[in-house]
Amino acid sequence: MILIDKLCYQSKLRYINTGVKLAYALITLLLCIISHSVLVACIVLLVNAWLTVRGGGISGFRYLRLMGIPLTFLLLSTLAILINISKTPLDAFAIPLGTYYITGSQEGLYHGMQLILTALASVSCLYFLSLNTPMTDILTELRRLKCPSLLIELMLLIYRFIFVLMDAASAITTSQNSRLGNKDFKTSCKSFGSLGSSLFIRAMKKSGALYDSMEARCYDGTLRVLTETYPAKQSHILLLVLFEILLTALTIWRLL
Repeated sequence: MILIDKLCYQSKLRYINTGVKLAYALITLLLCIISHSVLVACIVLLVNAWLTVRGGGISGFRYLRLMGIPLTFLLLSTLAILINISKTPLDAFAIPLGTYYITGSQEGLYHGMQLILTALASVSCLYFLSLNTPMTDILTELRRLKCPSLLIELMLLIYRFIFVLMDAASAITTSQNSRLGNKDFKTSCKSFGSLGSSLFIRAMKKSGALYDSMEARCYDGTLRVLTETYPAKQSHILLLVLFEILLTALTIWRLL
Protein backbone atom coordinates (compact mmCIF):
# COMPACT_ATOMS: atom_id res chain seq x y z
CA MET A 1 0.00 0.00 0.00
CA ILE A 2 1.29 3.49 -0.87
CA LEU A 3 2.28 5.49 2.22
CA ILE A 4 0.03 8.46 1.37
CA ASP A 5 -2.91 6.14 0.75
CA LYS A 6 -2.30 4.42 4.08
CA LEU A 7 -2.07 7.72 5.93
CA CYS A 8 -5.31 9.07 4.47
CA TYR A 9 -7.26 6.06 5.76
CA GLN A 10 -5.77 6.64 9.24
CA SER A 11 -6.42 10.40 9.25
CA LYS A 12 -8.84 11.86 11.78
CA LEU A 13 -10.12 14.21 9.06
CA ARG A 14 -11.13 11.36 6.78
CA TYR A 15 -14.79 11.51 7.84
CA ILE A 16 -15.20 15.23 7.18
CA ASN A 17 -17.31 15.99 4.11
CA THR A 18 -15.23 15.48 0.97
CA GLY A 19 -16.79 18.46 -0.80
CA VAL A 20 -15.62 20.81 1.96
CA LYS A 21 -12.06 19.46 1.82
CA LEU A 22 -12.00 19.55 -1.98
CA ALA A 23 -13.30 23.13 -2.06
CA TYR A 24 -10.76 24.22 0.56
CA ALA A 25 -7.83 22.63 -1.28
CA LEU A 26 -8.74 23.90 -4.76
CA ILE A 27 -9.77 27.46 -3.78
CA THR A 28 -6.72 27.90 -1.55
CA LEU A 29 -4.46 26.53 -4.29
CA LEU A 30 -5.96 28.97 -6.81
CA LEU A 31 -5.53 31.97 -4.47
CA CYS A 32 -1.92 30.97 -3.78
CA ILE A 33 -1.11 30.95 -7.47
CA ILE A 34 -2.94 34.22 -8.19
CA SER A 35 -1.52 36.19 -5.26
CA HIS A 36 2.21 35.38 -5.63
CA SER A 37 2.40 36.65 -2.06
CA VAL A 38 4.93 35.48 0.50
CA LEU A 39 2.46 36.30 3.30
CA VAL A 40 -0.37 34.26 1.73
CA ALA A 41 2.01 31.35 1.05
CA CYS A 42 3.28 31.34 4.66
CA ILE A 43 -0.29 31.42 6.04
CA VAL A 44 -1.35 28.54 3.79
CA LEU A 45 1.73 26.50 4.70
CA LEU A 46 1.14 26.94 8.43
CA VAL A 47 -2.60 26.25 8.23
CA ASN A 48 -2.17 23.13 6.10
CA ALA A 49 0.59 21.83 8.37
CA TRP A 50 -1.59 22.42 11.44
CA LEU A 51 -4.64 20.78 9.85
CA THR A 52 -2.70 17.74 8.64
CA VAL A 53 -0.54 17.16 11.71
CA ARG A 54 -2.75 18.42 14.53
CA GLY A 55 -6.16 17.81 12.96
CA GLY A 56 -5.41 14.68 10.96
CA GLY A 57 -3.10 13.11 13.53
CA ILE A 58 -0.26 12.47 11.08
CA SER A 59 3.27 12.49 12.47
CA GLY A 60 4.99 15.86 12.12
CA PHE A 61 8.27 14.21 11.17
CA ARG A 62 6.58 12.19 8.43
CA TYR A 63 4.83 15.31 7.13
CA LEU A 64 8.11 17.21 7.00
CA ARG A 65 9.73 14.34 5.11
CA LEU A 66 6.92 14.41 2.55
CA MET A 67 7.22 18.18 2.17
CA GLY A 68 10.99 17.82 1.82
CA ILE A 69 10.56 16.00 -1.51
CA PRO A 70 9.04 18.95 -3.45
CA LEU A 71 11.25 21.39 -1.53
CA THR A 72 14.38 19.68 -2.87
CA PHE A 73 13.16 19.95 -6.46
CA LEU A 74 12.12 23.58 -5.95
CA LEU A 75 15.51 24.56 -4.55
CA LEU A 76 17.30 22.91 -7.47
CA SER A 77 14.99 24.45 -10.06
CA THR A 78 15.31 28.01 -8.70
CA LEU A 79 19.12 28.05 -8.57
CA ALA A 80 19.14 29.74 -11.98
CA ILE A 81 17.15 32.63 -10.48
CA LEU A 82 19.11 32.87 -7.24
CA ILE A 83 22.65 32.52 -8.63
CA ASN A 84 24.28 34.29 -11.58
CA ILE A 85 27.78 34.14 -13.06
CA SER A 86 28.81 37.65 -14.09
CA LYS A 87 31.80 39.96 -14.35
CA THR A 88 29.87 42.55 -12.33
CA PRO A 89 29.04 41.77 -8.67
CA LEU A 90 25.42 42.23 -7.66
CA ASP A 91 24.04 43.71 -4.45
CA ALA A 92 23.07 40.55 -2.51
CA PHE A 93 26.31 38.53 -2.54
CA ALA A 94 29.37 38.08 -4.73
CA ILE A 95 31.95 35.27 -4.57
CA PRO A 96 35.03 36.00 -6.73
CA LEU A 97 36.00 33.27 -9.19
CA GLY A 98 38.90 34.56 -11.30
CA THR A 99 37.62 37.45 -13.39
CA TYR A 100 34.00 36.40 -12.77
CA TYR A 101 31.70 36.43 -9.74
CA ILE A 102 29.19 33.91 -8.48
CA THR A 103 26.68 36.53 -7.48
CA GLY A 104 23.03 37.33 -6.92
CA SER A 105 20.74 40.29 -6.50
CA GLN A 106 18.33 41.06 -3.68
CA GLU A 107 15.48 41.21 -6.18
CA GLY A 108 16.44 37.78 -7.52
CA LEU A 109 16.64 36.30 -4.02
CA TYR A 110 13.21 37.70 -3.14
CA HIS A 111 11.71 36.46 -6.42
CA GLY A 112 13.23 33.00 -5.87
CA MET A 113 11.92 32.84 -2.30
CA GLN A 114 8.52 33.94 -3.55
CA LEU A 115 8.44 31.19 -6.17
CA ILE A 116 9.56 28.52 -3.71
CA LEU A 117 7.03 29.48 -1.04
CA THR A 118 4.16 29.82 -3.53
CA ALA A 119 4.88 26.43 -5.11
CA LEU A 120 5.40 24.77 -1.72
CA ALA A 121 2.13 26.23 -0.38
CA SER A 122 0.33 24.97 -3.49
CA VAL A 123 1.79 21.49 -2.99
CA SER A 124 0.73 21.57 0.68
CA CYS A 125 -2.89 22.07 -0.48
CA LEU A 126 -2.67 18.90 -2.55
CA TYR A 127 -0.97 17.09 0.34
CA PHE A 128 -3.80 18.15 2.64
CA LEU A 129 -6.35 16.64 0.26
CA SER A 130 -4.42 13.44 -0.47
CA LEU A 131 -3.37 12.82 3.15
CA ASN A 132 -6.91 13.21 4.53
CA THR A 133 -9.21 11.95 1.76
CA PRO A 134 -9.30 8.47 0.15
CA MET A 135 -9.16 8.41 -3.63
CA THR A 136 -12.56 6.77 -3.92
CA ASP A 137 -14.16 9.65 -1.99
CA ILE A 138 -12.48 12.21 -4.26
CA LEU A 139 -13.72 10.41 -7.38
CA THR A 140 -17.24 10.19 -5.95
CA GLU A 141 -17.23 13.93 -5.33
CA LEU A 142 -15.96 14.59 -8.85
CA ARG A 143 -18.80 12.46 -10.19
CA ARG A 144 -21.28 14.60 -8.25
CA LEU A 145 -19.69 17.69 -9.78
CA LYS A 146 -20.50 16.23 -13.22
CA CYS A 147 -16.89 15.61 -14.26
CA PRO A 148 -16.64 13.50 -17.44
CA SER A 149 -17.15 9.84 -16.58
CA LEU A 150 -14.32 8.81 -18.90
CA LEU A 151 -11.86 10.96 -16.94
CA ILE A 152 -13.05 9.54 -13.61
CA GLU A 153 -12.76 5.95 -14.84
CA LEU A 154 -9.25 6.58 -16.16
CA MET A 155 -8.24 8.05 -12.79
CA LEU A 156 -9.66 5.03 -10.97
CA LEU A 157 -7.94 2.53 -13.27
CA ILE A 158 -4.61 4.37 -13.08
CA TYR A 159 -4.94 4.49 -9.28
CA ARG A 160 -5.61 0.76 -9.22
CA PHE A 161 -2.67 -0.07 -11.51
CA ILE A 162 -0.24 1.92 -9.37
CA PHE A 163 -0.62 -0.76 -6.70
CA VAL A 164 -0.43 -3.61 -9.22
CA LEU A 165 2.78 -2.30 -10.80
CA MET A 166 4.36 -1.47 -7.44
CA ASP A 167 3.71 -5.01 -6.24
CA ALA A 168 5.15 -6.47 -9.45
CA ALA A 169 8.18 -4.13 -9.34
CA SER A 170 8.85 -5.06 -5.71
CA ALA A 171 8.78 -8.80 -6.52
CA ILE A 172 11.07 -8.38 -9.54
CA THR A 173 13.53 -6.19 -7.59
CA THR A 174 13.68 -8.73 -4.76
CA SER A 175 14.37 -11.48 -7.29
CA GLN A 176 17.13 -9.41 -8.96
CA ASN A 177 18.77 -8.59 -5.62
CA SER A 178 18.78 -12.27 -4.62
CA ARG A 179 20.73 -13.00 -7.83
CA LEU A 180 23.20 -10.09 -7.32
CA GLY A 181 21.52 -8.15 -10.11
CA ASN A 182 22.58 -4.81 -8.59
CA LYS A 183 26.12 -5.58 -7.48
CA ASP A 184 27.67 -2.82 -9.63
CA PHE A 185 26.66 -0.01 -11.97
CA LYS A 186 26.73 -2.10 -15.16
CA THR A 187 24.55 -4.89 -13.79
CA SER A 188 22.24 -2.31 -12.18
CA CYS A 189 21.63 -0.66 -15.56
CA LYS A 190 20.95 -4.04 -17.14
CA SER A 191 18.61 -5.02 -14.31
CA PHE A 192 16.77 -1.71 -14.55
CA GLY A 193 16.18 -2.28 -18.27
CA SER A 194 14.90 -5.78 -17.59
CA LEU A 195 12.64 -4.40 -14.86
CA GLY A 196 11.12 -1.83 -17.22
CA SER A 197 10.47 -4.35 -20.01
CA SER A 198 9.00 -6.89 -17.57
CA LEU A 199 6.70 -4.28 -16.04
CA PHE A 200 5.47 -3.21 -19.49
CA ILE A 201 4.64 -6.81 -20.46
CA ARG A 202 2.96 -7.52 -17.12
CA ALA A 203 0.96 -4.28 -17.31
CA MET A 204 -0.39 -5.29 -20.73
CA LYS A 205 -1.32 -8.75 -19.47
CA LYS A 206 -2.91 -7.39 -16.29
CA SER A 207 -4.93 -4.80 -18.20
CA GLY A 208 -6.23 -7.49 -20.56
CA ALA A 209 -7.16 -9.77 -17.66
CA LEU A 210 -8.84 -6.86 -15.83
CA TYR A 211 -10.93 -5.97 -18.87
CA ASP A 212 -11.96 -9.62 -19.35
CA SER A 213 -13.03 -9.87 -15.70
CA MET A 214 -15.01 -6.61 -15.99
CA GLU A 215 -16.75 -7.89 -19.14
CA ALA A 216 -17.59 -11.14 -17.31
CA ARG A 217 -19.29 -9.05 -14.62
CA CYS A 218 -21.51 -7.21 -17.13
CA TYR A 219 -19.39 -4.07 -17.45
CA ASP A 220 -21.51 -1.39 -19.16
CA GLY A 221 -18.96 1.43 -19.41
CA THR A 222 -19.29 2.72 -15.84
CA LEU A 223 -17.28 1.68 -12.79
CA ARG A 224 -19.38 1.69 -9.64
CA VAL A 225 -17.71 1.83 -6.22
CA LEU A 226 -19.43 1.67 -2.84
CA THR A 227 -18.82 4.87 -0.88
CA GLU A 228 -19.99 6.51 2.32
CA THR A 229 -21.34 10.05 2.50
CA TYR A 230 -20.53 12.40 5.36
CA PRO A 231 -22.80 15.46 5.67
CA ALA A 232 -21.08 18.83 5.79
CA LYS A 233 -21.17 20.64 9.13
CA GLN A 234 -22.11 24.30 9.23
CA SER A 235 -19.09 25.10 11.39
CA HIS A 236 -16.73 23.65 8.78
CA ILE A 237 -18.42 25.60 5.98
CA LEU A 238 -18.24 28.81 8.04
CA LEU A 239 -14.53 28.34 8.77
CA LEU A 240 -13.90 27.60 5.09
CA VAL A 241 -15.70 30.77 3.97
CA LEU A 242 -13.94 32.97 6.54
CA PHE A 243 -10.51 31.62 5.67
CA GLU A 244 -11.03 32.04 1.93
CA ILE A 245 -12.34 35.59 2.48
CA LEU A 246 -9.14 36.36 4.40
CA LEU A 247 -6.95 34.96 1.62
CA THR A 248 -9.00 36.79 -1.02
CA ALA A 249 -8.61 40.09 0.85
CA LEU A 250 -4.84 39.56 1.12
CA THR A 251 -4.68 38.66 -2.58
CA ILE A 252 -6.58 41.80 -3.62
CA TRP A 253 -4.38 43.92 -1.33
CA ARG A 254 -1.27 42.34 -2.87
CA LEU A 255 -2.48 42.95 -6.44
CA LEU A 256 -3.40 46.57 -5.70
